[in-house]
Amino acid sequence: MWRYWLAVLLLAGSGGAAAVQRVVSLAPSLTEIVVELNSADLLVGVLDAGERPAALQHLASVGGYGQLDMERLLSLKPDLLLLWPGSVGPAQREQLKRLNIPTFVAEPHDLQQLTAQIETIAQQLGRPERGMALAASLRKRLAELRLRYHREEPLRVFYQVWDRPLYTVGGGQIISDALEVCGARNVFADLQLPAPQVSVEAVLQRNPEVILAGDQAQLEAWKAWPQVAAVAQRRLLQVADKGLERPSGQMIEATAALCRLIAPDR
Repeated sequence: MWRYWLAVLLLAGSGGAAAVQRVVSLAPSLTEIVVELNSADLLVGVLDAGERPAALQHLASVGGYGQLDMERLLSLKPDLLLLWPGSVGPAQREQLKRLNIPTFVAEPHDLQQLTAQIETIAQQLGRPERGMALAASLRKRLAELRLRYHREEPLRVFYQVWDRPLYTVGGGQIISDALEVCGARNVFADLQLPAPQVSVEAVLQRNPEVILAGDQAQLEAWKAWPQVAAVAQRRLLQVADKGLERPSGQMIEATAALCRLIAPDR
């Protein structure tokens, strides 16, 4: 009898919906979240953009970044799609809508949204307890980082994405929030585009105290402007960890690494 009532309670908690069994992830960050939730067994296909984890090498590919193989996707008969809008072009996103496949769209703009979306993805996968546990752990770590690296006057930081032309991140981009956790402020936080193009003159005018980039040669180029505070203070710092570019649970520890880079004294 107890098994009967347990089944009733489980069905009530899920709204009576059938459990998800065939998930296709359309972004590496979302694939990573599924793995972090110990739910990789539900994945039947992934969109490729960079190196895959070894445990997922056997999964079918449904295309690459911006180039979704719709026929291959349909052949996998997914009952849930995980979508980051930037990974699929507008025309193919419209195609996906017309297919009426249940879809969860994730595009977190700050770390709080990221932890909330991890919980929601776990619910979509039918494994809510895993999402609650992971999100609670990540929130605790974030609170520790905010306390440790808090500054009354945030450091002015320029985060360089590319140099020719010069690109940075805007205020609505999750990396800007990671900087805030570290007691810093994106000098271009007033720009709302995810990756706005800026001029060297605009950077000089905002006079960052720290310049971050993923490439040492790009950092060396700033030495041509010794009047910039970051150059004068020798705070041209290379961000070697690519985890900041993937909004999944691992981004919290990537943020911790960023904090140590910016403020090693703390």
